[in-house]
Amino acid sequence: MRILTAAAAAVTIAAAMPAAAADYPDIPEPMVFDMIRPLGAKKGELEINALATTPLSGQSRVVEWAPEIEYAVTDGFAIEFELPFENARLTELKLGLQKTFGTMDNGRIAHGVQYLGIYDRHDDSASHAVLYMIGRRHSEKLSTMTMVGVGDVRVGQPESEAGLLVNHSTFYHIAEDKVAGLELNYKSGQDGGVLAMPQYHGSLAKKVAIQAGAGVDKQRGAKARPVAGLRLIREF
Repeated sequence: MRILTAAAAAVTIAAAMPAAAADYPDIPEPMVFDMIRPLGAKKGELEINALATTPLSGQSRVVEWAPEIEYAVTDGFAIEFELPFENARLTELKLGLQKTFGTMDNGRIAHGVQYLGIYDRHDDSASHAVLYMIGRRHSEKLSTMTMVGVGDVRVGQPESEAGLLVNHSTFYHIAEDKVAGLELNYKSGQDGGVLAMPQYHGSLAKKVAIQAGAGVDKQRGAKARPVAGLRLIREF
């Protein structure tokens, strides 16, 4: 399959490329569509975090939550292992790779690529996603992060069945360690939809942070529903 082959080649080449030496802009990570450490992560950086989301209306009040561990293997290259749950049931196994390419626009822009490999335990299938990432620190107060790519890529399926993934987040830096943001997420396809999640990022203690938000989730063929999310983060 051409998409999968190209994706694998891109990730392999990206992993082998050294990250350009640069001072990277300070750009927050989206809460729902998590990055694997910030762009420009330094070798040895380690993070453990967990995200939990749940609808606030409707009959199905399933809590989706996922503990994960992220580690920067080398400067600009990080790996992630994630275990998504629905209530107490382990639903998937995820492996993520992220490569930073460098900076542009006099250090205001950072960009890279992210790969996700997902094993679905329910139907014993594997899928892949590859996204290009670009973030910009527009000013002292304003920054954005945009991720665009393809998901639901499976071996042997028609390329037309691969879904478009778009995540765009706008952040307002209130003060040091205090950020307000709006995350917009779009996924095409039969199981796709749109999510709008206003959120707040803050510090609880040294190397301990929280991200919390509440917004609206509209899945294809379903009514729009309010949803809340919370992510706890511990860096080492």
